[in-house]
Amino acid sequence: MPAESSVLTSRVGGLPHVDFLKLMFLSREGDRREGILLRQGKGWFQVSATGHEPLAALTYHLRADDYLYLYYRDRPIALARGISNRHLALAYFAREESSSGGRMMPGHFSSRALNVFSVATPTGSQCLPAAGTAWSFKLSGTSSVALCTIGDAATRQGEFYEALAFALQERLPIVFVVEDNGYGISTPTDALTPYKLKVFAEEHLVPVNGRDPFAVYAAGATAVQRARAGLGPSVLWCELDRLCSHTSSDDHRVYRSHDDIEAMNRRDPIETLAQRCIDEGLLDVPEWESIKAEIAAHVDEDYREAERAPEPGTATLGGHVYASESEACAPPISLGTDCTMVAAVNATLKAALETDPRVHVFGEDVADPRGGVFGLTKGLSTAFPGRVVNAPLAEATIAGVGVGMAAAGWRPVFELQFIDFVCPALNQLMSQASCLRWRSCGEWSCPLTIIAPYGAYLPGGALWHSQSLEGLLAHIPGLRIAIPSTPEDAAGLLWTAVHGEDPTFLLLPKHLFRQRVSVSPAPGALSFGQAAVRRCGDDVTLVSWGNCMETALEAATIAADEGIECEVLDLRSIVPCDWAGIQRSLEKTGRLVVVHEDTRTTGFGQAILAEMTSVPERWDLFLAPPQLVTRADIPMPYHPALEYAALPDAGRVLAAIRETME
Repeated sequence: MPAESSVLTSRVGGLPHVDFLKLMFLSREGDRREGILLRQGKGWFQVSATGHEPLAALTYHLRADDYLYLYYRDRPIALARGISNRHLALAYFAREESSSGGRMMPGHFSSRALNVFSVATPTGSQCLPAAGTAWSFKLSGTSSVALCTIGDAATRQGEFYEALAFALQERLPIVFVVEDNGYGISTPTDALTPYKLKVFAEEHLVPVNGRDPFAVYAAGATAVQRARAGLGPSVLWCELDRLCSHTSSDDHRVYRSHDDIEAMNRRDPIETLAQRCIDEGLLDVPEWESIKAEIAAHVDEDYREAERAPEPGTATLGGHVYASESEACAPPISLGTDCTMVAAVNATLKAALETDPRVHVFGEDVADPRGGVFGLTKGLSTAFPGRVVNAPLAEATIAGVGVGMAAAGWRPVFELQFIDFVCPALNQLMSQASCLRWRSCGEWSCPLTIIAPYGAYLPGGALWHSQSLEGLLAHIPGLRIAIPSTPEDAAGLLWTAVHGEDPTFLLLPKHLFRQRVSVSPAPGALSFGQAAVRRCGDDVTLVSWGNCMETALEAATIAADEGIECEVLDLRSIVPCDWAGIQRSLEKTGRLVVVHEDTRTTGFGQAILAEMTSVPERWDLFLAPPQLVTRADIPMPYHPALEYAALPDAGRVLAAIRETME
């Protein structure tokens, strides 16, 4: 979306009274116009910023290189930053030309040109990415600042605390702005917020009269200057009024008294500032009435034009889920003639750090002397001080900070200690990382690589160290998921992920980590979505990946002794999946067996069977019903005998192979 100038004419000499009054009224008039249109049945939803207008004064202290992480009640700040009223009108009508191409609700501002990060609805989810961007500023040595706004009710979200803790830990150049209007939809927050509960140290929190733009302006000046000077974050707690219902789906008269609403209206910040301008002789009543009429006419015309603008075309609905494929290149490493997967990953990370200063490694225990619980990053923090850094024990922080660094142009390669611990990070993965490109029509991207050891066949892990969970991750559109089974593939896929433009998981099978195998000294280029044929055969197509490749190959060897030749396919990545490669093998064999260690229900194997049998041309290839061999739908047990009883083994795979031959 192109940047367009706002109504502000001067940012010199403090807050310009009349010009700022115009800006506030522009925001208010846009809210009023949308409310009218909604009542006319012209639109589906509205979220109003009525009463929050004074917070736009914060933007007077920001530079073009600063980033804004807003939430959905920040129309005034968006306007002050330079997003035009016309573009907000296009967003209201969900038109093709809007910043999301009609994919997002109104109030979800975004502008790559203005560094306004795409707003996501889940409250508080912007805080950790904002901290990640602020960290990138500190690491770069710039004086840029991140501004992060949040509603008062959302400050009870754990990610807000994590973001603030990380900002304090690293003394990040970030300003958190809490917009305290006293309600979380209909729930009064007076006794619920960390401010009222006295959670914060006083030196980190600045109470602000958010109804007064001059108080906001003054507090913002101090906080931004503090951030630019390297003195760390501030929390501006701005008390103000929400002079409206929560959204168009709400009616605040149900839970607010008439007297309460009337009292708020008497504190209307626009009326207050207008009267101040009149009292100080900067404006007279007729002039103010003329200004309001002019702005109202301008807003009306913007919305009339937006209503006539083209609606989004359905043909492009699937665009921007992933970046366009780029040609993969080989990692510039040498693995010797035999190697482990751990060594291959370590060598690839070292090469990435050497060749690209934007690469940064972050995870629990990744720094020396430990170098990761599996040694994946051993020696790297010593070789690259400040670029391989231990994370707090907070998976949401790891994922969210990665989103913010990636949005700011870095190449974060972050580690989750075990994929089993991904759950705290799911909000960031689902709400921010995976859909960022799609919801901004390609304006924003998230080239974040997450490495995570996964899987079982390594006794003693139990249900929180031996899960695989690839089926869960594959359910999230926008994530790429690779699962190597050899050192060469681990190196090639990691190198491709680091140089790609999408959020990517590299799931590393723990059972195969330290197996020393013969390898090609120079791993080749490897794109996602390219399966490898590990064994040729004409009777049965046997598809697997990761840890279960060992089981599949063992079963294929036994089957060969019985005269059944299996073609064993190693998918290597499941998103994207090499559907064409599976079909080519099926055209030879007419029989299909899929093996994986994830649960049966909604495991990726079920997706393979559905894909292969739902296309008529593929259905006609089958000589027998396809078979699926998986872990049962149970948690992973601790005792080794129980673990192996739960997992696929060669005997179960062989039985499935025989079933297809009958």
